[in-house]
Amino acid sequence: EPRSAWCCLAWTLLVFTMNSLVFLMNLLLMFVIFTIVLLPTIVVVYFGFQCHSQVLHSAARYCKSILDDNSSSALIILGFIIMSPLIVAAMAIYCSLARRLRLFTCFQPCSRAVYKGVKWRWYEEGGLGSCFRGWNTQVKAWV
Repeated sequence: EPRSAWCCLAWTLLVFTMNSLVFLMNLLLMFVIFTIVLLPTIVVVYFGFQCHSQVLHSAARYCKSILDDNSSSALIILGFIIMSPLIVAAMAIYCSLARRLRLFTCFQPCSRAVYKGVKWRWYEEGGLGSCFRGWNTQVKAWV
């Protein structure tokens, strides 16, 4: 049976808030994984741009003694070349973690807010922790 207008609005805000928290958790996990996996690329490109004379031309000792313009250009090129496979690896790691943690099943449909008597997915499966239970170790992903 449908809820009243005010009750529907309150439940819609609750469902929206819960789904937003799950979305932010997914976003944070993705940010952490991509930052860790792409760290070599970030470091190599940073030092390449920092020591190149036509970009930043730092006065640091390693820029004067080790890196000249040619080696800085090589670092920049190397950083952008290794970025592609690292992005694929980071995405594969994120997708496998999201699947194992069942993060996408934690989203709640809006029908929970509109109709009375519709049970929450978390309630049906045994609480909020059920989103993280039941890891399937047999799942394989081809990249």
